[in-house]
Parts: sequence; structure tokens; C-alpha cells
Amino acid sequence: MIPHLSIELEQTELWLLPDKAIYWPDRKALLIADIHFGKAAAYRRLGQPVPHGTTQANLQRLDALLDRYRCEQLIFLGDFLHAPESQTPATLSQLLDWRAKHPELAVTLIRGNHDRRAGDPPASLEMTVVPEPLLLGPFALQHEPDPHPSHHVMAGHLHPAFRLHGRGRQSLRLPCFCLGERVSLLPAFGSFTGMMEVDADPGRRLFVVGGDGVWQVA
Repeated sequence: MIPHLSIELEQTELWLLPDKAIYWPDRKALLIADIHFGKAAAYRRLGQPVPHGTTQANLQRLDALLDRYRCEQLIFLGDFLHAPESQTPATLSQLLDWRAKHPELAVTLIRGNHDRRAGDPPASLEMTVVPEPLLLGPFALQHEPDPHPSHHVMAGHLHPAFRLHGRGRQSLRLPCFCLGERVSLLPAFGSFTGMMEVDADPGRRLFVVGGDGVWQVA
């Protein structure tokens, strides 16, 4: 089993997973941010030479997590589909095949900015689609990292990363979980996404993801 890192946030145990997701054991819930299905397809339709196979690769990673952890809920924190051009027959066919393998799984999408532009996933995917925030326990599950008046926000959108510095001019930028006092960020799950560097500010815990591990750097 790939190791996870257990942390406490708002008196709740959460597992930070090396595959850039959070498992909430008490709720048997898997939280995923910014998977951006169909991003490569959207770029190819614009004439950009980008790789094939990103949707299948993301689905395989997702399946591996669902096999490894006992999940009753899968919650996407926004940006499930990348753009209107993402709803190609090939992409939707792969998503439908994946959904058919998990008929008992409750899947929820909290609309993000890309979802509002791309449109809701087809009803055949049997997903519950809601606006932000989704209040669950002590958390406001959102896409945008805007503070909530009463709940700790868990969000995506920014694709956080932290730069590790070595000797001389050597450095390495890695995706990270960014846990703040009132707002926390998940790294982007999608394999074809950019990243935004965050700093180790006071009151913020940073956990980078690399290889098969998660470790705290601030």
C-alpha cells in the first residue's frame, strides 16, 4: 500500500495521499480537486500538439485509490471537465465506462469555474452537481478558496506547489497540500495541469507530494 500521511484539521482526521487527494476516513470520502478531464482534447481541437491518453491515465489513478481505500463518497472540488470542447465522444465514452464500474459510489461535483463554462456532465454519469459551498462536517467544500463565515474551507482552483531549494541554483517544484488557519488547498489531481507556487507563510502548513510519499516542509 502506498503510504499516506495522517493529519488533524478542525479536530478531524484526514489522510493526505501521495496521489494528490485527501481521504476522510470517518466519512469514507475521497476528495479530488481539479482533475480537468478532456483538457488535452480541448487543446487538440485548437490545433495544439498535446499528448493523448491523459483521461485514461487519470481514471486509472482514480481507480487505484478507490480500490485501495474504502470509499462510499467521491467528491470533486470543481473543474471536472476543462472546457466545452472536452465533451468529445471519446472522453465521454471513457467516463461512462469508468462510472459503470462503480455503480454504488456516490459521486458529487461542486461546480468550479471551468465547469460553469464546460457545462454539467451528462446525466448518464449519475453525478450530483451542486454549487459551492458544500457544507460537510466542519468543512466548506469549495472550488474557489474564499473564506467561509462558519466553516473551514477546503478548496482547489490554485493548483498549489512549493519550490524546494538545494545547493547552488538547484531547485525542485512539487505539488503540495496547503493547510491554512481558515482555508486549505488541495493540489490539482489532473496529470495535465499547471501549478502555482505558494510560500511558507506563518499559520500555514505545507505538505509536498513526491514519488510515493507526502512530507511536511513548513
